[in-house]
Amino acid sequence: MTGLPAKSAAPGDSPGSNPGGETGGTPRIHPLDPLHGVTLETVLNTLIQRHGWLEMGRRIPIRCFQFNPTVKSSLTFLRKTPWARKKVELWYLSEL
Repeated sequence: MTGLPAKSAAPGDSPGSNPGGETGGTPRIHPLDPLHGVTLETVLNTLIQRHGWLEMGRRIPIRCFQFNPTVKSSLTFLRKTPWARKKVELWYLSEL
């Protein structure tokens, strides 16, 4: 015993609140989420390089893939449309 008062925990801190003993700067690894850390832009660009806009518009028939397609317009649409984003992400995951 040193005679010093015990250090109190910060609000919200509890034993086990930092699973795995990670430090503040260490990114968490999500073994159940293969898309963790992969941006939608990366997913889209990968599919464009592998298949091209024509095949993308055939597999996922949305206007931003079929008529005057651009990465920018597709990203805007996919970010606002969860069902379309899910289809693109599932296609990407099926090819990993």
